[in-house]
Amino acid sequence: MAGNKGSGGGPDRWSQDVTEGSDALDLEEGVFTWDDPARIARSLKKSAESSDRRKSSPYRSAMSMLTFYLNRAGKDLDAGRRDVLERAKDELRKAFGRD
Repeated sequence: MAGNKGSGGGPDRWSQDVTEGSDALDLEEGVFTWDDPARIARSLKKSAESSDRRKSSPYRSAMSMLTFYLNRAGKDLDAGRRDVLERAKDELRKAFGRD
């Protein structure tokens, strides 16, 4: 059945599984729902720096996770949420000294 995966029969939620159970980063619960872009960036930075399972630099890992979430959420993100997450990318660059 198209759009379904696994034996659960529910909709394909692999991207949700990735953000919730990433093998590279241990994300704080609800990090992408927070309203403060700087807080999101700090959390992603902390997660990336403390991970011993990531395969690239902490900056790339954190930015990749944020970009992945933005891309996968796509049209389901309202303009306000998308704006917060886009600003979190700017804050992440600042946090890593790449502004």
